[in-house]
Amino acid sequence: MNYIENIFVCLMAPIILCCLCLRGRKRKSYMLSFLLGMTACLLSSYISTFAAAALGMDPVTASVEVTPVVEEAMKFMPALFYLLVFDPDEDSALNCIILISAGFATFENVCYLIENGAASISHLLVRGFGTGTMHIVCGVIVAWGIYYLWRSEYLRAAGTAGLISAAIMFHGIFNVLVSQKGLSAVIGYIIPLITLALAYVLSARIRREVADD
Repeated sequence: MNYIENIFVCLMAPIILCCLCLRGRKRKSYMLSFLLGMTACLLSSYISTFAAAALGMDPVTASVEVTPVVEEAMKFMPALFYLLVFDPDEDSALNCIILISAGFATFENVCYLIENGAASISHLLVRGFGTGTMHIVCGVIVAWGIYYLWRSEYLRAAGTAGLISAAIMFHGIFNVLVSQKGLSAVIGYIIPLITLALAYVLSARIRREVADD
């Protein structure tokens, strides 16, 4: 049995100390965002396990039907609180959401590593980059959408629901593919990497066009 709350405490301690030592409000908020992502992962594990047990689902079915909904909703909760309470600028909001996703992915990978061991470096590289990138891509989907939709108040509610739904669908497709063996799993792990690379290229192109104008 893995006591993930104990793992969380062990990882949380140096991050909190780092937040206390850092100078600058933005630096502290970024570290706290990473910590909130880890916290969201911990809570998602509890909620997903309870929901799967209550609905009588096996682990594979739960990973496809329950986990994406719970995890994407939990990742967005701290970001929504930050947006509504502190009203940050666009860059800070984007960075916050991405760092929450990174914290979530990091804690998930650590728990997976402890549960399954570290014997196969090739498998862990694929797992680490694939799953980590998937969470980052889902964060980027929400972050980019918010970047544009939150400028218009009448689009915020419906647009945010649509963005989270898109992230849930991407997450669910990923889980369906990686739950299989062979080529399906390979494709599942590759899709987030390609998506993130395309998003990076598109973002860089947009920034250049804006700078030229």
